[in-house]
Amino acid sequence: MRLKDIIDRIKLPFRQEKELFSSLHDIIGFYPHNIKYYKMALTHKSSGKRNDKGRPLNNERLEFLGDAILDAVVGHIVYEHFNGKHEGFLTNTRSKLVSRETLGKLAQEMGLTELIQSNATGRSHNSYLAGNAFEALVGAIYLDQGYDAVMRFMKKRILTQMVNIDKVAYKEVNFKSKLLEWTQKNRVRMEFQMLKETTDQQGSPVFGFIVKIEGIDGGKGQGYSKKEAQQLAAKETLQQLRREPQFVDAIFSAKSNRTKMEEEPTAIAPDLEAEKEFIIKNEANESAEPEPIETTKATKKNEAPEPSSDDDEFDLSDISHMPQDLSREDIIAAAEAAAYES
Repeated sequence: MRLKDIIDRIKLPFRQEKELFSSLHDIIGFYPHNIKYYKMALTHKSSGKRNDKGRPLNNERLEFLGDAILDAVVGHIVYEHFNGKHEGFLTNTRSKLVSRETLGKLAQEMGLTELIQSNATGRSHNSYLAGNAFEALVGAIYLDQGYDAVMRFMKKRILTQMVNIDKVAYKEVNFKSKLLEWTQKNRVRMEFQMLKETTDQQGSPVFGFIVKIEGIDGGKGQGYSKKEAQQLAAKETLQQLRREPQFVDAIFSAKSNRTKMEEEPTAIAPDLEAEKEFIIKNEANESAEPEPIETTKATKKNEAPEPSSDDDEFDLSDISHMPQDLSREDIIAAAEAAAYES
Protein backbone atom coordinates (compact mmCIF):
# COMPACT_ATOMS: atom_id res chain seq x y z
CA MET A 1 0.00 0.00 0.00
CA ARG A 2 1.33 3.40 -0.97
CA LEU A 3 2.16 5.99 1.66
CA LYS A 4 -0.48 8.36 0.21
CA ASP A 5 -3.21 5.72 0.69
CA ILE A 6 -2.12 5.14 4.28
CA ILE A 7 -2.23 8.88 5.02
CA ASP A 8 -5.69 9.15 3.38
CA ARG A 9 -7.01 6.30 5.55
CA ILE A 10 -5.67 8.01 8.66
CA LYS A 11 -7.22 11.32 7.63
CA LEU A 12 -10.61 9.77 6.82
CA PRO A 13 -11.94 9.57 10.41
CA PHE A 14 -10.84 13.15 11.04
CA ARG A 15 -12.51 14.28 7.81
CA GLN A 16 -15.73 12.48 8.72
CA GLU A 17 -15.71 13.97 12.21
CA LYS A 18 -15.10 17.43 10.77
CA GLU A 19 -18.07 16.94 8.44
CA LEU A 20 -20.20 15.82 11.40
CA PHE A 21 -19.19 18.92 13.37
CA SER A 22 -20.19 21.10 10.45
CA SER A 23 -23.50 19.30 9.92
CA LEU A 24 -24.40 19.50 13.61
CA HIS A 25 -23.61 23.21 13.64
CA ASP A 26 -26.08 23.72 10.80
CA ILE A 27 -28.73 21.71 12.66
CA ILE A 28 -28.43 22.89 16.26
CA GLY A 29 -26.87 26.32 15.69
CA PHE A 30 -23.61 25.82 17.62
CA TYR A 31 -20.59 23.52 17.69
CA PRO A 32 -20.60 20.52 20.05
CA HIS A 33 -18.09 20.34 22.91
CA ASN A 34 -18.06 16.55 23.20
CA ILE A 35 -18.83 14.90 19.86
CA LYS A 36 -19.27 11.41 21.38
CA TYR A 37 -22.74 12.29 22.78
CA TYR A 38 -23.95 13.30 19.34
CA LYS A 39 -22.46 10.23 17.66
CA MET A 40 -24.38 8.10 20.15
CA ALA A 41 -27.57 10.09 19.57
CA LEU A 42 -27.34 9.34 15.84
CA THR A 43 -26.75 5.59 16.24
CA HIS A 44 -29.88 3.47 15.91
CA LYS A 45 -29.92 0.03 17.49
CA SER A 46 -30.39 -1.59 14.06
CA SER A 47 -26.81 -0.58 13.21
CA GLY A 48 -25.61 -3.42 15.43
CA LYS A 49 -22.69 -1.44 16.85
CA ARG A 50 -21.07 -2.66 20.07
CA ASN A 51 -18.34 -1.39 22.38
CA ASP A 52 -15.11 -3.16 23.34
CA LYS A 53 -16.98 -5.20 25.97
CA GLY A 54 -19.60 -6.35 23.49
CA ARG A 55 -22.40 -4.16 24.82
CA PRO A 56 -24.77 -2.56 22.29
CA LEU A 57 -24.11 1.05 21.33
CA ASN A 58 -27.28 2.94 20.39
CA ASN A 59 -29.33 6.05 21.19
CA GLU A 60 -32.06 4.46 23.34
CA ARG A 61 -30.75 5.80 26.68
CA LEU A 62 -30.25 9.28 25.23
CA GLU A 63 -33.75 9.09 23.78
CA PHE A 64 -35.13 8.42 27.27
CA LEU A 65 -33.21 11.37 28.72
CA GLY A 66 -34.11 13.69 25.85
CA ASP A 67 -37.80 12.87 26.19
CA ALA A 68 -37.80 14.02 29.81
CA ILE A 69 -35.75 17.17 29.12
CA LEU A 70 -37.91 18.04 26.13
CA ASP A 71 -41.09 17.87 28.23
CA ALA A 72 -39.55 20.20 30.81
CA VAL A 73 -38.16 22.72 28.31
CA VAL A 74 -41.23 22.88 26.07
CA GLY A 75 -43.46 23.03 29.14
CA HIS A 76 -41.42 25.99 30.37
CA ILE A 77 -41.68 27.76 27.00
CA VAL A 78 -45.43 27.13 26.69
CA TYR A 79 -46.00 28.32 30.27
CA GLU A 80 -44.27 31.63 29.54
CA HIS A 81 -45.73 32.12 26.08
CA PHE A 82 -49.40 31.57 26.98
CA ASN A 83 -49.79 33.69 30.09
CA GLY A 84 -53.02 33.00 31.98
CA LYS A 85 -54.01 29.86 30.07
CA HIS A 86 -55.24 26.97 32.21
CA GLU A 87 -53.42 23.68 32.73
CA GLY A 88 -55.46 21.67 30.22
CA PHE A 89 -54.62 24.06 27.37
CA LEU A 90 -50.91 24.09 28.29
CA THR A 91 -50.77 20.29 28.50
CA ASN A 92 -52.49 19.88 25.15
CA THR A 93 -50.17 22.39 23.46
CA ARG A 94 -47.03 20.79 24.86
CA SER A 95 -48.26 17.35 23.79
CA LYS A 96 -48.69 18.50 20.20
CA LEU A 97 -45.25 20.12 20.14
CA VAL A 98 -43.40 17.06 21.47
CA SER A 99 -45.40 14.34 19.69
CA ARG A 100 -43.36 11.78 17.76
CA GLU A 101 -45.03 12.88 14.54
CA THR A 102 -44.00 16.54 15.07
CA LEU A 103 -40.47 15.63 16.10
CA GLY A 104 -40.13 13.28 13.13
CA LYS A 105 -41.09 16.04 10.70
CA LEU A 106 -38.64 18.43 12.37
CA ALA A 107 -35.84 15.87 12.13
CA GLN A 108 -36.47 15.45 8.41
CA GLU A 109 -36.68 19.20 7.74
CA MET A 110 -33.43 19.82 9.64
CA GLY A 111 -31.56 17.08 7.79
CA LEU A 112 -31.04 15.09 10.99
CA THR A 113 -32.33 11.85 9.44
CA GLU A 114 -29.49 11.90 6.90
CA LEU A 115 -26.97 11.57 9.73
CA ILE A 116 -28.63 8.58 11.48
CA GLN A 117 -26.63 5.36 11.34
CA SER A 118 -28.92 2.37 10.84
CA ASN A 119 -29.40 -0.51 8.46
CA ALA A 120 -31.89 -0.22 5.62
CA THR A 121 -34.37 -2.66 7.20
CA GLY A 122 -34.46 -0.83 10.51
CA ARG A 123 -34.99 2.49 8.75
CA SER A 124 -37.80 1.32 6.48
CA HIS A 125 -39.79 -0.45 9.22
CA ASN A 126 -39.45 2.19 11.94
CA SER A 127 -41.77 5.15 11.46
CA TYR A 128 -40.52 6.75 14.70
CA LEU A 129 -36.82 6.53 13.93
CA ALA A 130 -36.54 10.24 13.09
CA GLY A 131 -38.55 11.41 16.12
CA ASN A 132 -36.54 9.17 18.43
CA ALA A 133 -33.31 10.58 17.02
CA PHE A 134 -34.55 14.12 17.72
CA GLU A 135 -35.18 13.20 21.37
CA ALA A 136 -31.74 11.59 21.58
CA LEU A 137 -30.20 14.77 20.10
CA VAL A 138 -31.86 16.81 22.86
CA GLY A 139 -30.38 14.39 25.40
CA ALA A 140 -26.95 14.84 23.83
CA ILE A 141 -27.22 18.65 23.95
CA TYR A 142 -28.23 18.47 27.61
CA LEU A 143 -25.26 16.27 28.57
CA ASP A 144 -22.87 18.30 26.43
CA GLN A 145 -23.87 21.87 27.33
CA GLY A 146 -26.70 21.79 29.87
CA TYR A 147 -30.34 22.83 30.24
CA ASP A 148 -29.83 26.41 29.03
CA ALA A 149 -28.36 25.15 25.75
CA VAL A 150 -31.45 23.00 25.17
CA MET A 151 -33.65 26.02 25.93
CA ARG A 152 -31.77 28.16 23.38
CA PHE A 153 -31.96 25.40 20.78
CA MET A 154 -35.74 24.98 21.19
CA LYS A 155 -36.49 28.72 21.35
CA LYS A 156 -34.20 30.08 18.65
CA ARG A 157 -33.84 27.14 16.27
CA ILE A 158 -37.16 25.30 16.56
CA LEU A 159 -39.93 27.55 17.85
CA THR A 160 -38.69 30.67 16.06
CA GLN A 161 -37.48 29.34 12.72
CA MET A 162 -39.43 26.11 12.17
CA VAL A 163 -42.64 25.98 14.24
CA ASN A 164 -45.37 28.55 14.78
CA ILE A 165 -46.28 27.85 18.38
CA ASP A 166 -49.55 29.77 18.19
CA LYS A 167 -50.81 27.82 15.18
CA VAL A 168 -49.87 24.56 16.85
CA ALA A 169 -51.64 25.54 20.08
CA TYR A 170 -54.95 26.41 18.45
CA LYS A 171 -54.99 23.59 15.94
CA GLU A 172 -57.55 21.08 17.19
CA VAL A 173 -56.38 17.48 17.36
CA ASN A 174 -59.44 15.33 17.83
CA PHE A 175 -58.14 12.51 20.00
CA LYS A 176 -61.69 11.34 20.67
CA SER A 177 -62.30 10.91 16.95
CA LYS A 178 -59.04 9.01 16.52
CA LEU A 179 -59.93 6.67 19.38
CA LEU A 180 -63.44 6.11 18.02
CA GLU A 181 -61.96 5.28 14.61
CA TRP A 182 -59.66 2.69 16.21
CA THR A 183 -62.45 1.05 18.24
CA GLN A 184 -64.76 0.85 15.24
CA LYS A 185 -62.04 -0.61 13.06
CA ASN A 186 -61.35 -3.31 15.64
CA ARG A 187 -65.04 -3.76 16.54
CA VAL A 188 -64.60 -3.20 20.24
CA ARG A 189 -67.02 -1.38 22.53
CA MET A 190 -65.96 1.96 24.00
CA GLU A 191 -67.63 4.49 26.28
CA PHE A 192 -66.74 7.65 28.19
CA GLN A 193 -67.78 7.32 31.82
CA MET A 194 -67.98 10.41 34.04
CA LEU A 195 -65.98 10.10 37.24
CA LYS A 196 -66.80 13.40 38.88
CA GLU A 197 -68.28 16.85 38.43
CA THR A 198 -66.92 19.42 40.86
CA THR A 199 -65.88 23.07 40.98
CA ASP A 200 -62.47 24.63 41.46
CA GLN A 201 -61.56 27.38 43.94
CA GLN A 202 -62.93 30.04 41.59
CA GLY A 203 -66.24 28.19 41.21
CA SER A 204 -65.60 27.01 37.66
CA PRO A 205 -66.97 23.55 36.82
CA VAL A 206 -64.46 20.72 36.57
CA PHE A 207 -65.28 17.41 34.89
CA GLY A 208 -63.53 14.07 35.11
CA PHE A 209 -63.94 11.21 32.63
CA ILE A 210 -62.49 7.74 32.12
CA VAL A 211 -62.48 5.71 28.91
CA LYS A 212 -63.67 2.12 29.12
CA ILE A 213 -62.99 -0.27 26.25
CA GLU A 214 -64.75 -3.63 26.58
CA GLY A 215 -65.09 -2.81 30.28
CA ILE A 216 -61.32 -2.31 30.69
CA ASP A 217 -60.25 1.00 32.29
CA GLY A 218 -58.41 3.26 29.88
CA GLY A 219 -57.12 6.80 30.22
CA LYS A 220 -58.54 9.50 32.46
CA GLY A 221 -59.04 13.17 31.72
CA GLN A 222 -60.01 16.26 33.68
CA GLY A 223 -61.04 19.60 32.21
CA TYR A 224 -63.20 22.68 32.44
CA SER A 225 -65.66 21.20 29.96
CA LYS A 226 -66.88 17.69 29.21
CA LYS A 227 -65.35 17.94 25.76
CA GLU A 228 -61.93 18.87 27.10
CA ALA A 229 -62.02 16.11 29.73
CA GLN A 230 -63.03 13.50 27.17
CA GLN A 231 -60.35 14.66 24.74
CA LEU A 232 -57.66 14.29 27.40
CA ALA A 233 -59.00 10.89 28.44
CA ALA A 234 -59.00 9.78 24.79
CA LYS A 235 -55.45 11.03 24.32
CA GLU A 236 -54.18 9.14 27.35
CA THR A 237 -55.97 6.02 26.13
CA LEU A 238 -54.32 6.32 22.70
CA GLN A 239 -50.96 6.55 24.43
CA GLN A 240 -51.77 3.41 26.44
CA LEU A 241 -52.71 1.55 23.27
CA ARG A 242 -49.38 2.52 21.72
CA ARG A 243 -47.12 1.92 24.73
CA GLU A 244 -48.77 -0.88 26.75
CA PRO A 245 -49.20 -4.20 24.90
CA GLN A 246 -50.83 -5.74 27.99
CA PHE A 247 -53.59 -3.13 27.79
CA VAL A 248 -54.33 -4.11 24.19
CA ASP A 249 -54.24 -7.82 25.13
CA ALA A 250 -56.74 -7.25 27.94
CA ILE A 251 -59.14 -5.44 25.59
CA PHE A 252 -59.16 -8.19 22.98
CA SER A 253 -59.41 -10.88 25.63
CA ALA A 254 -62.52 -9.15 27.02
CA LYS A 255 -63.92 -8.80 23.50
CA SER A 256 -63.34 -12.50 22.86
CA ASN A 257 -65.17 -13.46 26.05
CA ARG A 258 -68.09 -11.17 25.19
CA THR A 259 -68.53 -12.40 21.65
CA LYS A 260 -68.27 -16.00 22.82
CA MET A 261 -71.10 -15.46 25.29
CA GLU A 262 -73.21 -13.74 22.64
CA GLU A 263 -72.80 -16.67 20.28
CA GLU A 264 -73.83 -19.27 22.89
CA PRO A 265 -77.59 -20.17 23.10
CA THR A 266 -79.28 -18.20 25.86
CA ALA A 267 -81.91 -20.89 26.60
CA ILE A 268 -82.65 -24.53 25.91
CA ALA A 269 -84.64 -25.06 22.73
CA PRO A 270 -88.35 -25.59 23.51
CA ASP A 271 -89.71 -29.14 23.63
CA LEU A 272 -92.28 -29.56 20.90
CA GLU A 273 -94.17 -32.09 23.06
CA ALA A 274 -94.82 -29.31 25.56
CA GLU A 275 -97.12 -27.67 23.02
CA LYS A 276 -99.70 -30.33 23.87
CA GLU A 277 -99.96 -29.27 27.50
CA PHE A 278 -103.01 -27.15 26.75
CA ILE A 279 -105.05 -30.40 26.61
CA ILE A 280 -106.88 -30.91 29.92
CA LYS A 281 -106.03 -34.23 31.51
CA ASN A 282 -108.07 -36.17 34.00
CA GLU A 283 -105.28 -37.24 36.30
CA ALA A 284 -107.49 -39.53 38.33
CA ASN A 285 -108.52 -41.59 35.31
CA GLU A 286 -105.39 -41.07 33.18
CA SER A 287 -104.93 -44.78 32.70
CA ALA A 288 -108.59 -45.55 32.23
CA GLU A 289 -110.40 -45.95 28.97
CA PRO A 290 -111.60 -42.63 27.51
CA GLU A 291 -115.23 -41.95 28.27
CA PRO A 292 -117.73 -41.38 25.53
CA ILE A 293 -117.73 -37.87 24.15
CA GLU A 294 -121.11 -37.00 25.55
CA THR A 295 -119.99 -37.85 29.13
CA THR A 296 -116.62 -36.01 28.98
CA LYS A 297 -118.26 -32.66 28.48
CA ALA A 298 -119.96 -30.77 31.27
CA THR A 299 -123.35 -32.39 30.59
CA LYS A 300 -124.63 -31.60 34.00
CA LYS A 301 -126.26 -28.27 33.47
CA ASN A 302 -125.72 -27.11 37.00
CA GLU A 303 -121.96 -27.63 36.84
CA ALA A 304 -119.32 -25.46 35.10
CA PRO A 305 -115.93 -26.84 34.08
CA GLU A 306 -113.10 -26.52 36.63
CA PRO A 307 -110.73 -23.62 35.78
CA SER A 308 -107.19 -24.60 34.80
CA SER A 309 -104.60 -23.53 37.35
CA ASP A 310 -101.75 -23.75 34.81
CA ASP A 311 -102.53 -20.51 33.01
CA ASP A 312 -104.37 -17.57 34.54
CA GLU A 313 -105.18 -16.31 31.08
CA PHE A 314 -107.88 -18.96 30.91
CA ASP A 315 -109.14 -18.58 34.50
CA LEU A 316 -112.88 -17.84 34.38
CA SER A 317 -113.45 -17.85 38.14
CA ASP A 318 -113.98 -14.09 38.28
CA ILE A 319 -117.09 -14.29 36.14
CA SER A 320 -120.16 -13.94 38.39
CA HIS A 321 -123.95 -13.87 38.08
CA MET A 322 -123.87 -16.69 35.54
CA PRO A 323 -127.29 -18.24 34.63
CA GLN A 324 -127.36 -21.90 35.57
CA ASP A 325 -128.87 -23.18 32.31
CA LEU A 326 -126.02 -22.04 30.00
CA SER A 327 -124.01 -24.47 27.93
CA ARG A 328 -120.17 -24.61 27.97
CA GLU A 329 -120.07 -22.63 24.69
CA ASP A 330 -122.30 -19.94 26.20
CA ILE A 331 -120.03 -19.68 29.23
CA ILE A 332 -116.92 -19.17 27.07
CA ALA A 333 -118.79 -16.56 24.97
CA ALA A 334 -119.75 -14.71 28.14
CA ALA A 335 -116.17 -14.80 29.37
CA GLU A 336 -114.88 -13.31 26.11
CA ALA A 337 -117.51 -10.56 26.27
CA ALA A 338 -116.47 -9.74 29.85
CA ALA A 339 -112.85 -9.63 28.84
CA TYR A 340 -113.49 -7.12 26.08
CA GLU A 341 -115.56 -4.97 28.41
CA SER A 342 -112.69 -4.77 30.88
